[in-house]
Amino acid sequence: MFAPKDLLARNKTWAGKISENNPRFFAELADQQTPKFMWIGCSDSRVPANQIVNLPPGEIFVHRNVANIFNAGDLNALATLQFSVDVLKVEHIIVCGHYGCGGVLAALRGDRHGLVDHWLRQVQIIRDQHEDELADLEGEPARHQRLCELNVASQVRHVAESYVVRDAWERGQSLSVHGWVYSLHDGILRDLGVSVNP
Repeated sequence: MFAPKDLLARNKTWAGKISENNPRFFAELADQQTPKFMWIGCSDSRVPANQIVNLPPGEIFVHRNVANIFNAGDLNALATLQFSVDVLKVEHIIVCGHYGCGGVLAALRGDRHGLVDHWLRQVQIIRDQHEDELADLEGEPARHQRLCELNVASQVRHVAESYVVRDAWERGQSLSVHGWVYSLHDGILRDLGVSVNP
């Protein structure tokens, strides 16, 4: 188990190794931020965006929350989206869910956990909209996996329907929205084939 002071020490070791391999790395990183990708992912600590796509810091602009939800009423998500699209001019927005998501499982089961229940209501709505499809699947693990995928597809639509993205498309900006899901069991990302282009 690490204590906060251990994290600070690990940071110094990491920064030292980076500087040793590329003495200009931090100076170049500080000079600009020009990512081509925005990542809307789950807060789950097992799904670090840069690491699972093998990109260094500065390549992905990240927004994370429980169950990778894009809610048009969430000012944090909207501000992050607007900054990434209008200021950074990202070209790809990736909504990435993951199999084994605890938030999606709670929504599937209707579990109660307090304040987060309000946040997960959106996933429960998706569950209810696909009740017949989910009921046809054998066992909770299969239903859980499918609801993770359905949630990603729904969030891709929500992002694509946002005024930020629609305005960018009306301006002729090059921008696509993609839906991926990550497997904790093998570390592989899967494209769900729900991409939206102008």
